[in-house]
Amino acid sequence: MFKIPVSTLFLGKNLVDLPECESTNTYASDLSARGNVPEGTVVITKRQFLGRGQRGNTWEAQEGVNLTLSIILYPRFLEPSRQFALSQAISLAVWDLLTFLGIPDAGIKWPNDIMIDEKKVCGILIENQVRGQVFSQAIVGIGLNVNQVEFKLPKATSIALTTGKQHDLNWVLAELLKRVEGRYLQAKNQASHLAKEYLERLFWKNESHMFLSGGHTFAGVIESVDTGGRLLVRREDDRIDSFAAREISYVR
Repeated sequence: MFKIPVSTLFLGKNLVDLPECESTNTYASDLSARGNVPEGTVVITKRQFLGRGQRGNTWEAQEGVNLTLSIILYPRFLEPSRQFALSQAISLAVWDLLTFLGIPDAGIKWPNDIMIDEKKVCGILIENQVRGQVFSQAIVGIGLNVNQVEFKLPKATSIALTTGKQHDLNWVLAELLKRVEGRYLQAKNQASHLAKEYLERLFWKNESHMFLSGGHTFAGVIESVDTGGRLLVRREDDRIDSFAAREISYVR
């Protein structure tokens, strides 16, 4: 059973701990649809059998050794055009946690995967609801590899593999929620500073790499991310193109 042993302002005050579920994002969405769910409600499970990731991929995690959770937020202080600030906040919160754990080589792979030395340690899936001109709700799904040491995918890693030791999941959960809450409040009060920090932590930024878009591979350099969350890449002919999440893939 998960517990939150430290106090936060609101995150995790309402904790829904499930033995297993299809997807914490799906469960959180269904829960929210019933109404009157407090902001900061956390849905967590030791086993999800249809976890969802970016681009329609599944998220696989060994049962009982990692964190798979979703957080219900109501970021009405953000205009719909600035909803990417929430993605920046959550990504930076995970980066903060890894840095706190003494992991020096963490980076944010746009839009919101967290990498350690070219390998993925955390996936984030944020599902937003916009009603008219109001950013009414976000369900933030986080899959963080904590104590798993064997992976089917060669590009996956964990905190345990990086630090060489196992970690108490309740402690990691509490430390993560503290940082999510801090960054969420920063998105409300210091969004420009948040964007600057996000760019500083961006994986592959200012480096020449190969990308895939529209069935074609090209060389480019990540320059920035605009306020709408589109990736800005400078091509070899010095033209800068912008891409949404499903329009470009990293190659090498």
